[in-house]
Amino acid sequence: MSRTSWIAITACAVILIAAWFLVPHIASAPDLSLMNGSSETATSAVSSATTKAGTSGHVYTQAELLAMAGSVNMAALPLGDYKYVTTGPKKGYVYICHVATGGQGAMVNGPWIHGTTWDETTKVQVQGHISWPSASNSFNALGTMLKITSNDLPTEGTTGVFPIAQDDPAHQYDGNRSSITAQNESYSLPANPTMLSTPDCIYGQVGIMTNGVSLYDGFDATYRDAAAHEEQDSCNGHPNDHGYHYHNLTSCIKNIDETNVVGWAFDGFPITGPKVAAGKYLSTDDLDECHGLTSTITINGKSVTTYHYVMTYDFPYSVSCFRGKSYEPKPGGGQGQGNQTPTPQGGARAGGPPPEAISACAGKTQGASCSFSAPMGTITGHCDTPPGSSLACVPAR
Repeated sequence: MSRTSWIAITACAVILIAAWFLVPHIASAPDLSLMNGSSETATSAVSSATTKAGTSGHVYTQAELLAMAGSVNMAALPLGDYKYVTTGPKKGYVYICHVATGGQGAMVNGPWIHGTTWDETTKVQVQGHISWPSASNSFNALGTMLKITSNDLPTEGTTGVFPIAQDDPAHQYDGNRSSITAQNESYSLPANPTMLSTPDCIYGQVGIMTNGVSLYDGFDATYRDAAAHEEQDSCNGHPNDHGYHYHNLTSCIKNIDETNVVGWAFDGFPITGPKVAAGKYLSTDDLDECHGLTSTITINGKSVTTYHYVMTYDFPYSVSCFRGKSYEPKPGGGQGQGNQTPTPQGGARAGGPPPEAISACAGKTQGASCSFSAPMGTITGHCDTPPGSSLACVPAR
């Protein structure tokens, strides 16, 4: 969920506890080549632009990528809670434009979280496998711009059943009450992206996948690792009030090769998968501070040398700062130079810790043990101060 927000504890509603630490081309395959009537124009624009941009840094060869790539321990992924910076990019961190306050999300930490790691193999998934025949998207290069439209429903893959049903095992951890509904997404990105001298910060939504689903950064509403804490379906997605989205690599886009485009960032640079060879994947350690590198990938069936972001299995999962000028939707305003009605994530945080969590730490110091009662039982943890909040009881990991 893009940074879903705390829902007040009441007797008649599903209570979301301790989440402030945690925001027409019908049903066809997405157009990776940016075609739709102008394939030659699209190919030449993207190819020439990205080749030029890619030459500004080291170009990794296949041999170098193979040497860097390794196996992934899905049972002990590093937890990315609060790994953000605000003054400049930092490898392994998300460079955010501002720190928003309040928020909602999962109710309690699941048993798959172990200290500083989490186990993706045992994490509960939201039930259901729903297909969306009305899903639609288009990716077209028109002149100097890449025009993208989508109704935010997946043309590849399925979704779970949302709101999360009370009899779904996932509900005991996350009472997400948002529904999946069609959106009206429209973006204008540069078809000739160039690198900035200094990377730019992000607000929350960082791009769009080739199946038409929005891509958000790795955080929930209060800067916890969203993939670890919030409940997702079997395709690694879930909705908030602004639509269905991913925070991390979806299992429902099948080709995750490092040479294959799986999405587009809001600065116009492509996003690829992490797979270099069988059992060998790139990780955060292999990438730059924005979670990317320059190598030769495939666009419209042609080899193109370009800078590109890489989706990985470890935090921060995807774009963590922008290498090019961003056209990202911004809270309280429009898209950078585009025409998208903003779907704010970073600025859409309302609420805060429930009063019971704050009361549980009254008169206590940072790190002290605490507990408070909730409709789902007693929540135990320690006193801490989340961004923009006062001292409150945080669920134990």
